[in-house]
Amino acid sequence: MKKILPVILIIVLLVITASVVIGVKRTKVVDWEESFDEKSNKPYGVSVLYKELPKLFKDYKLRTVYHQPSSYLSANSEDGYGEHVAQGNYIIIGNSDYLEDDSIDELLNFVDAGNTLFLSDYYFPQKLHDTLDVSVKYIDNETDSISVLSLKHLNIPEITLNRNVSDQYFSDFDSINHSVLGYSKIDYKHPNFLQVPFGDGTIYLHLEPKIFTNYHLLKEDRYQYIEGALSYLQDNDVYFDSYTKIQTGYDGDVEQESNLGWFLEQLSFRWAWFTAIVFGILFMIFNAKRRQRIIKIVKPLQNTTVAFVKTVSNLYFDTKDHKNLIDKKITYFLEKIRHDLNLNTDVLDEQFTEKLAAKTGKKLDDIKKLVNYINLMRAKNEFFEENLIKLNRHIEAFYTK
Repeated sequence: MKKILPVILIIVLLVITASVVIGVKRTKVVDWEESFDEKSNKPYGVSVLYKELPKLFKDYKLRTVYHQPSSYLSANSEDGYGEHVAQGNYIIIGNSDYLEDDSIDELLNFVDAGNTLFLSDYYFPQKLHDTLDVSVKYIDNETDSISVLSLKHLNIPEITLNRNVSDQYFSDFDSINHSVLGYSKIDYKHPNFLQVPFGDGTIYLHLEPKIFTNYHLLKEDRYQYIEGALSYLQDNDVYFDSYTKIQTGYDGDVEQESNLGWFLEQLSFRWAWFTAIVFGILFMIFNAKRRQRIIKIVKPLQNTTVAFVKTVSNLYFDTKDHKNLIDKKITYFLEKIRHDLNLNTDVLDEQFTEKLAAKTGKKLDDIKKLVNYINLMRAKNEFFEENLIKLNRHIEAFYTK
């Protein structure tokens, strides 16, 4: 254990040092990937919009769809097994290329039943182009990276869109049935926002999904454009199509459990997580080494003094050496008097008797009988068993009365 402790301390110090050095020296690089992820705080995530939707539709429910529309909308239809009948607005911001034909069919059925689809992306799946009779082209931004977006029918000022290398626009559409709601402009205006009636509902096609991202929503007054674009939606529930997709069939769960991925994207959380794992492993190693070994139970030595005394006493008694036993009992008794009461026992006279009675609180007559019998035993030469027994009774009476 003493050998491994310095190793553990060195490892801990190295981990802490590496964490501090990497955290200090690492240059934070801005990730400009256009993920359109509702959980991402990066510039081109849409977490700000996602958090603001409940305020824009405050009287209605916001549901996040993590499944393919084909499974989710069919399950939550009138004849489906879902928890409710899906009605209201279905919003897709970017990443529409994942939509397969069966999902497009379900979205179109959803709109045909009187609902609304809002789809903002640079291009749409070919089936949508064919079904809705629209075509999309793009124009490069050859002078700078700035475009101008505007809404046709709303009293909202134009907004400037920077970091934009090109503009997508509707090059061909049904001008009789489709309505232009907005434009993008580099050199001149191009329609980039259409209202397309379909069955009893409406589809809104928008060609600049970047405007809905965190970077632009928090930039100047660009939020007004976003509020205006979304103002065309119904006053109804909102279904927000998630960047994260569960590819298995819809099983009744709308909201996805939070996962560790978002935390690992944050530098501070990531280092805290890895540090906690390292310290947890070190703790288990350290705790395993420190675990107390089993201590063998050792029974204490037995006190055999009483047995020894009995053995010696029986030895003297069996040999009938009464004189020796009487001398020892008198000697031990007087030694105890000297030790406990601090009395001189050289002369056992009347003065000694009175002092002994006074210090012990015993009756003077009883003390006299004990002292006289001791003096008698000292003066005799021949002893019998009765003498030993009587002396023992006097001494026991001294201690018990």
